[in-house]
Amino acid sequence: MKSQTFVGAVKKCQICSSKNLELTLPLGHQLPVSSYLTEKLLKEPEVTYPLNLCRCQKCGLMQLDYIIDPNIAFPFIYPYRSGLTNMLVRNFKELANSAIPKYNLQPGDLVVDVGSNDGTLLQQFKEQGMQVAGIEPTNAADAANKNKIPTVQDFINKRSIAQVAKKYGLAKLVTATNVFAHINNVPELMRNIKNLMASNGVFVSESQYLMAIAEKLEFDTIYHDHLRYYSLKPLEYLFNSAGCSLVDAERISAAGGSIRVFMMKGKKPQSLRVKKLIAEEEKMGIYRPVFWANFRKQAMEAKDELLALLLQCKKQSGQIAGLTSSARSNTLLGFTGINSQFLDYIGEKSGSPKIGLFTPGTHIPVVDEKQIIKNQPKYLLVLSWHISKELMEKMRELGYKGKFIIPLPKPRVI
Repeated sequence: MKSQTFVGAVKKCQICSSKNLELTLPLGHQLPVSSYLTEKLLKEPEVTYPLNLCRCQKCGLMQLDYIIDPNIAFPFIYPYRSGLTNMLVRNFKELANSAIPKYNLQPGDLVVDVGSNDGTLLQQFKEQGMQVAGIEPTNAADAANKNKIPTVQDFINKRSIAQVAKKYGLAKLVTATNVFAHINNVPELMRNIKNLMASNGVFVSESQYLMAIAEKLEFDTIYHDHLRYYSLKPLEYLFNSAGCSLVDAERISAAGGSIRVFMMKGKKPQSLRVKKLIAEEEKMGIYRPVFWANFRKQAMEAKDELLALLLQCKKQSGQIAGLTSSARSNTLLGFTGINSQFLDYIGEKSGSPKIGLFTPGTHIPVVDEKQIIKNQPKYLLVLSWHISKELMEKMRELGYKGKFIIPLPKPRVI
């Protein structure tokens, strides 16, 4: 399905339309993180796009300064499945277990997930008696429908929400986990979400939290899929502008540090923890330019230190492999210039659709992680370093005997 939305350089804030945007972190021209290559395509040209983080001086929203075609960012053949990531499965179970009693959901109530991928989140609600429906533009929808999670294969738009509403009615709960910052044309997105919700419905989004990015130097979470990097003050502005209320929020550990936000229609009271989180944001300084000037300096230093460490390890051992070819890993590889001369291959969990392909731009082969156990490279660069503890324990259990390299926030060997 084609998505008819804005593509190109961002001239004004995606939330408040202010033209006062300041460059925060330039990451150069990079490839879309999901544009993996077959061996045949290695000989073909690859198209890069600007990847720069900028900040709105009016509402404080952190955002990209260029939006690529969503059909490129989220190709129909999409090499990602939520159900393959244990951290996400645990997070989705926790979300269902907390949201159902919090908002008094009853068996038969409708839950709609926007950007539902393979239906892993909706499965948690279905198991507790809810009626569920997904909206998913990529071929991940096929996997969901095969697993009896009814899914409309489309982007969220007037057509897809009308299809859901006609068949199932309006939703008591609408979710958007790690996709609410991915969809452009924010006013239209808000209208579509509101039109999916019952009058007493709740919208729950989970997005990469700007505070976590700031605290842990997670510049690798910046890529073309993520158009906006939310903190609470801009979200409060957005929801109020749409005639809704930011009623609650909580920090969660998913994806290296996310914010789970609850919105309802109309004017509703705000929880104490929203007020506390906004106060923490202001105290840390994420709405001040000087904070981000220091962040930029730290990112450049981490890049240099990581390259120096990898060169040293390469001289010692001759072989370094990568662990997990996540989306964020492709930003790290592209920004630092780590390619197949540094990493011999990257191991992915068995069953991953990325196995047998090559990373965009850097052209590192992606293999089954069993090859790591078989070859025993001396060093293993943990590309999904935000879950490094879990990954290292798993690799030890599988029999890996070498050392781990953690790339950020301070490159080091374990």
